[in-house]
Amino acid sequence: MKTRLIFFISLITLAWGYDVFYLNPPRQGALPWLIQRQGLYLSGLWAITLMSLVMVLSIRPAWLEKPLGGMDKMYQLHKWAGILGICAAGLHWLLDMSSDLLKSWVGTTGRPPKGDLTEFAAMFRSFAKDSGELIIYALLIMLVLTLWKKFPYKFWRYVHKVMPVFFLLLVFHTIVLAPASYWVQPIGILLVILFVPACIASIISLAGLIGKPRQSEGTIESIRVHDEDMTEITCKMNASWKTHHAGQFAFLTFDRHEGAHPFTISSAPGNDGRISFQIKALGDYTRHLSRKIKIGQKIKAEGPYGCFDLSHLDASSHHTMIAGGIGITPFLSWLEASQKSPDTTPSADLHYCLRNAQKDPFIERIRQLCEALPSVRLHVHQSEKGEYFNAEKLAQTLAQKDRTSIWFCGPTSLADSLKSNLKKWWHGKFSFHQEAFEMR
Repeated sequence: MKTRLIFFISLITLAWGYDVFYLNPPRQGALPWLIQRQGLYLSGLWAITLMSLVMVLSIRPAWLEKPLGGMDKMYQLHKWAGILGICAAGLHWLLDMSSDLLKSWVGTTGRPPKGDLTEFAAMFRSFAKDSGELIIYALLIMLVLTLWKKFPYKFWRYVHKVMPVFFLLLVFHTIVLAPASYWVQPIGILLVILFVPACIASIISLAGLIGKPRQSEGTIESIRVHDEDMTEITCKMNASWKTHHAGQFAFLTFDRHEGAHPFTISSAPGNDGRISFQIKALGDYTRHLSRKIKIGQKIKAEGPYGCFDLSHLDASSHHTMIAGGIGITPFLSWLEASQKSPDTTPSADLHYCLRNAQKDPFIERIRQLCEALPSVRLHVHQSEKGEYFNAEKLAQTLAQKDRTSIWFCGPTSLADSLKSNLKKWWHGKFSFHQEAFEMR
């Protein structure tokens, strides 16, 4: 994700540099004013191009899943592009406000002339400038609410819905205030290439059509409350539902006011249209979910999504599967699916990290499923008994292996620790697959 963002920002910066230092170098002006003017242009370009990327990713384009490594990676890119875009917009505003400071410091002598505007742009210059400033204030407030995790999601979602309006106004701001010469230069062409899909995405979002082609309706068939923290829901979907792969997830909507939430599908892929979810109480919404839904209730499911695909594992390779708490759900789906052909199931070590096996709602079922699969070895790690899982313990199970594919679903802190420390204890080669999904 970081590499993609750096590449994207670098591309925009290079386009700006090509324009400033080669095509249209400034011919007059004092150095402080030139720095302020070009900083204004560059920060504005960063802001509007990053926000264009945000808008395209916001509509969840399925065709970008594989190139970007899955929907979870797309959401991470969406989040950080938005944060950086708003920061760039804030910098753009500060540089614009610095004009008065520069006037008092160096005077207006040497201030470069403003770029020529078209007659149309000149008519709307005042409105574009004022609206741009107000939008930056709104974006900064939105950034604070996004980073403030205690702000309720159901309210944040409605605040977030106005983002397409802000973006379209920022596009208007850019078109009006950018020099007319921009639009016949490579940098202007690049902006148009980004604006067109981003504006289309904004319209799709405002029309409430995000994910519409991948939405299916269904009915809740059963609700099973394992304990106060875990609820199992099985839904019967209509014929438009596409069969999922083990490890994928779907966006579920039980209440249109609450909106869609992502949940991993815990049942094996099948042709009967039934899908199950194990939902852990991790917030206000999921904590009270079992009391808000009922059998026979209509739901919407959007998906399936995700590149954490366990359905086509290389049978000739060794696989290490690590589940932390509710992270067992994709592996539960895989174990269920593998029962159809146990003899062809690839070699795998499944590490299940939990608090207490006696209180866990899945452990007995997982043991039964693993016993029916000769090539799968189950390792249970109970934190209440001091059986903490770490890179050293993982290395012990890999001692006789030259390489493995690691599939991880659980706390990000554990994933980071394993990735950074495994090479200290084990000298083989590994690939690391992880799905770290966050809505905000």
